[in-house]
Amino acid sequence: MHEALHYESHQRGVVCRLCPKECVIGEGLTGFCRVRRNTGGKLYSENYGACSSYALDPIEKKPLYHFYPGSYILSLGTWGCNFSCQFCQNWQIAQNSPQTSELAPEKAVEMAAGAGERNIGLAYTYSEPSVWYEYVLDTARVARERGLKNVLVTNGFINPQPLAQLLPYIDAFNIDVKAFNDRFYREVCAGRLQDVHRTVEAVAGAAHVEVTCLVIPGLNDSAAELEAMAKWLAGINKDIPLHFSRYFPNYKMTAPATPVATLEAAYKTARRHLNYVYLGNVGTVGVNTHCPVCDQLVIDRLRRCSNLAENKKCPQCGGGIAIVGEVNF
Repeated sequence: MHEALHYESHQRGVVCRLCPKECVIGEGLTGFCRVRRNTGGKLYSENYGACSSYALDPIEKKPLYHFYPGSYILSLGTWGCNFSCQFCQNWQIAQNSPQTSELAPEKAVEMAAGAGERNIGLAYTYSEPSVWYEYVLDTARVARERGLKNVLVTNGFINPQPLAQLLPYIDAFNIDVKAFNDRFYREVCAGRLQDVHRTVEAVAGAAHVEVTCLVIPGLNDSAAELEAMAKWLAGINKDIPLHFSRYFPNYKMTAPATPVATLEAAYKTARRHLNYVYLGNVGTVGVNTHCPVCDQLVIDRLRRCSNLAENKKCPQCGGGIAIVGEVNF
């Protein structure tokens, strides 16, 4: 039990201000995320230091393709979530109460520091890291002091004040924009699109950002909707990488897998507006980086090699490629 941040007293208990749900939580109860409990009029985080899984992953698995490509990162996860997506890919830890082991912030940072020279830091991922807020904040501070990078893989459903407190310690985000219609968010995820929009727009100028969208047949896969998403991102920054990922049946959703043709069409549409678009969960298709000016192959992730010229420029036309950090292929 660790006292939570961002809550206030309320006539019916306490009100949690961490995410836009702003749950009013009575004595002895938890909020929607299941990990923040009112005990004696104080709000406590029940998952502080509770690690459900960890692994040393390629940075591209987050997915982050333009942040220290070819590097590794120590990924940590907990349990709980402020969404209830019917297609959840990690429902065993996000929606259940899995076994966990205690992992203090200092220990997590020591693990990352000792994970090899190609490991750049820590990624808070697997379940929704924003409901692990106090632990992520403390660990990210220690990691920053040790010269390590911090990555947040998140649904983006967080209030502005806690985001502003955390943002100085996070170097890169992958944010799930699960659809570009609010009805999908409300009915399928128990969230709101506008709050996720706000987060993407807030962090884009302060940290490296990439966006992922799991494309689900009949729910969020219309050409008009996916193009609207690409246009919106381009209005923020045309260099934001957009990852369209193939859906497979999972958790409560049994619809057939997304046709590859749908993703290929989405790729072509989004590339009219964005410089970097990728496909996930489709094998070897759509994973390489090409120059947005001349289409020259500049990073080959299948062969794990880089063709970039000096100063991260295209070797053919000399155009700049938007990459943060060293390329470690």
